[in-house]
Amino acid sequence: KMPTTPVQVVVHPLVLLSTVDHYNRVAKDTNKRVVGVLLGEVSKGRVEVLNSYAVPFDEDETNPNIWFLDHNFHENMYSMFRKVNAKEHVIGWYSTGPKIRPADIDIHEVFKRYVPNPILVIIDVQPKELGIPTKAYISVEEVKEDGTESRMTFQHVPSEIGALEAEEVGVEHLLRDVKDSSISTLGSHVHNKLLSLKSLHSHLQEMHEYLDQVTSGKLPLNHQILNHLQDIFNLLPNLNVDELVRSFMVKTNDMMLAIYLSCLIRSIIALHNLINNQLKNRAAE
Repeated sequence: KMPTTPVQVVVHPLVLLSTVDHYNRVAKDTNKRVVGVLLGEVSKGRVEVLNSYAVPFDEDETNPNIWFLDHNFHENMYSMFRKVNAKEHVIGWYSTGPKIRPADIDIHEVFKRYVPNPILVIIDVQPKELGIPTKAYISVEEVKEDGTESRMTFQHVPSEIGALEAEEVGVEHLLRDVKDSSISTLGSHVHNKLLSLKSLHSHLQEMHEYLDQVTSGKLPLNHQILNHLQDIFNLLPNLNVDELVRSFMVKTNDMMLAIYLSCLIRSIIALHNLINNQLKNRAAE
């Protein structure tokens, strides 16, 4: 059970793999989404999502209020999972979204029969942006200031990808199997650097848009976010220090010298092989 409100969600690799497999089997090349149950453990508000299983689900694309979730299938599956690992409890459900849909709050209320504070994890199986493909939510009661009837809504919870030691070994072997052997080590390093820079650029762009909306009055001032931004700026190196600039120049010159020597040696070896080849051909004639 969940006696406390979740404050952090950690999704393990097995859940991501199971969700992608579920989507590819049921909803690939369609606009449909798949839904399943999340199993795991909770400690002091930290939710460890360790396992999951698919549940038959269908919804009307024209009317979001019409949907079907097979409760009997879920209860039978959970009873079998309990026999294998009694420590893992129902902690919520997942959806391939990729965004929150109108019926999600009603589905969330159904899972409150099995756990007091369920979590919803939206897993994007076809991410178009760099970053973590998971977003976690809990339901909270939204009280309106005008005195009208309150309603339930979703509140975002920080999520991350975590793994136990055994899971890390398995994921490492899996990545080793799917790695493209045609890509050289240097090419893979350059590709990883490029992805990192794109991710950094997208985050900086997001920060810039947020600050623009705050200064224009479209968003309220959030001191916690501003404190985090200030911490980021404080960690940036001061490039106006002569010693730091000199260190960068020395490091860059050393790397350029190594590259220049490598190119020079490669050219000399190529020229040497060409001369040897011509001598062999002349001797053969």
